[in-house]
Amino acid sequence: MSHQQEDDADYMANEYDMEAMDDDMDDEFHGRDVGGSDSDADDYDFTNNKMQDTSAAEARRGRDIQGIPWERLSITREKYRQTRLEQYKNYENIPQSGEASEKDCLATKKEVSYYDFRRNSRSVKSTILHFQLRNLVWATSKHDVYLMSHFSVIHWSSLTCSKSEVLNVSGHVAPCEKHPGSLLEGFTQTQVSTLTVKDKLLVAGGFQGELICKYVDRPGVCFCSRTTYDDNAITNAVEIYNTSSGALHFIASNNDSGVRDFDMEKFQLSKHFRFPWPVNHASLSPDGKLIAIVGDNPEGLLVDSRNAKVVSPLSGHIDYSFASAWHPDGLTFATGNQDKTCRVWDIRNLSKSVVALKGNLGAIRSIRYTSDGRFMAMAEPADFVHVFDVKNGYEQEQEIDFFGEISGLSFSPDTESLFVGVWDRTYGSLLEFGRRHNYSYLDTIM
Repeated sequence: MSHQQEDDADYMANEYDMEAMDDDMDDEFHGRDVGGSDSDADDYDFTNNKMQDTSAAEARRGRDIQGIPWERLSITREKYRQTRLEQYKNYENIPQSGEASEKDCLATKKEVSYYDFRRNSRSVKSTILHFQLRNLVWATSKHDVYLMSHFSVIHWSSLTCSKSEVLNVSGHVAPCEKHPGSLLEGFTQTQVSTLTVKDKLLVAGGFQGELICKYVDRPGVCFCSRTTYDDNAITNAVEIYNTSSGALHFIASNNDSGVRDFDMEKFQLSKHFRFPWPVNHASLSPDGKLIAIVGDNPEGLLVDSRNAKVVSPLSGHIDYSFASAWHPDGLTFATGNQDKTCRVWDIRNLSKSVVALKGNLGAIRSIRYTSDGRFMAMAEPADFVHVFDVKNGYEQEQEIDFFGEISGLSFSPDTESLFVGVWDRTYGSLLEFGRRHNYSYLDTIM
């Protein structure tokens, strides 16, 4: 992945400047700041009224789910959507990869709905620091979500519609527990590039290889580590898992071409694997035996988790990949690429992908399966989240359509909720969707 932060900032400014997209858009709707803003302007809409959340009932009455007042703007939603589709610039490391990949993609049916809109919470400001890394939203229950907002990890309760700060990394952060290998001096002003939360453990990865570990039900930070002192040190992804014995571990993917496994029972590094190129994402199979590795190479790898021996290359993508996820059955997994596709692979025949799924605007930067394996969601950099019916061969999908950069997406462990972080100065928020059931009375409770 790109590690020149100045280049990243320039690219983000050029790609995400909404004002350049359409001169007919009213000034206030244009007034977007790529990195978010701490100013009071974040809290007000263009009529200088306090921003209001959007409920499911209001959306059913015709209100825009993001609260965008299209009736007051000089452009329709349909026209603006078309403009975005035509002018959004997908970031590619290999030129024209998005166009070249289209021929392989499955034509899906989109007139279905698996998750219904519940609420758009505009008081939750989801932010992004690196334009290629979008794993900054994690749900631990159908009501509890963790996300990055500037230098803070925020907990949001959709049950009480309240937020609280879990961790602030703007100043000095140091562990309050002593463990061998832990950096007792800690870190200062950590720029968080990736985040994950599971089983009460929160792990934040930083631009300088930082790893900050905290149990959300305990005060303070329990463990700090720096994976490397290389200049190219950014932590691209972190995944928490339980071993077959029940021990809590996590694996960190880094731009120094390393994948490291940390044992959180012993608070120490247990494995360190090196690959030929920067690793952008690594996913462990449900049985813990295999790891899907993707990064700055069109070809991914499936490797043995014990020794990193290559089981099979993954050939089919034509650009760099930034996302991966395993189906709960352990037989299939998915990878997301800057060629605008998500490919699904079957470990029983890895000569080619089972299916290729196409995005609309850009790279597939985040992928999640529901815990029951019924659905898979993939997120583009902006505007679109796709939810596929896995049971029916990915042939049907729900396309969730909105405006803004996507900081991350997460199903709740019980599959009942889907959360999407939206990064935007004016319309930044947390979108919540609920799983649709045949017994519709449950769907109307929220």
